[in-house]
Amino acid sequence: MRILQQVLTLLDYLAEILGRLAAVFAPSMLLVTCYVVITRYVFNSGSVAVQDLVTYFNTLLFTLGAGYTLKHNAHVRVDIFYGSASPRKQALVNLIGTLLLLFPVSIFILLSCWTYVMSSWAIHEQSPDTGGLPYVYLLKTLILLMGVVLLTQGTAEALRSLLFLCGYPDVQTTAASTQPQEENLL
Repeated sequence: MRILQQVLTLLDYLAEILGRLAAVFAPSMLLVTCYVVITRYVFNSGSVAVQDLVTYFNTLLFTLGAGYTLKHNAHVRVDIFYGSASPRKQALVNLIGTLLLLFPVSIFILLSCWTYVMSSWAIHEQSPDTGGLPYVYLLKTLILLMGVVLLTQGTAEALRSLLFLCGYPDVQTTAASTQPQEENLL
């Protein structure tokens, strides 16, 4: 049981680190977008590479932040019955949803995008626009990373729900345990 709780803590900690890293890209994207607008409309100039940078930051924000959002129960959901359900029923819905929806979709993302990403790596794909950023293959790799991040945090969510259903209610709170003790990670 202790090992499962340590695994859960480690997976949550990973989602927290990636989420905080992703958060850096929101203000960065805002600043770069302001720069693009000012240079384009005030100085009548611009840079395709800087415009591409906005796309890169946006992609980093969403792909790295997906697990963090899942961990903090902030994904969009239809909350007709879930909100009024007992914690046990919520844990059951979370477990079934993770096993039947999140895992298959994440695996589908990984399998269906693998060739797409590897083809991009094979040619070291660059921006089709003159002056654009040359690392499109790295950008496309983030699709695979998102699949891995969702599988990883999905594992934590399934484990949390399973432990709760097995009689360990203290593992059900996700947002409260955002910063685990370092000794729990070892």
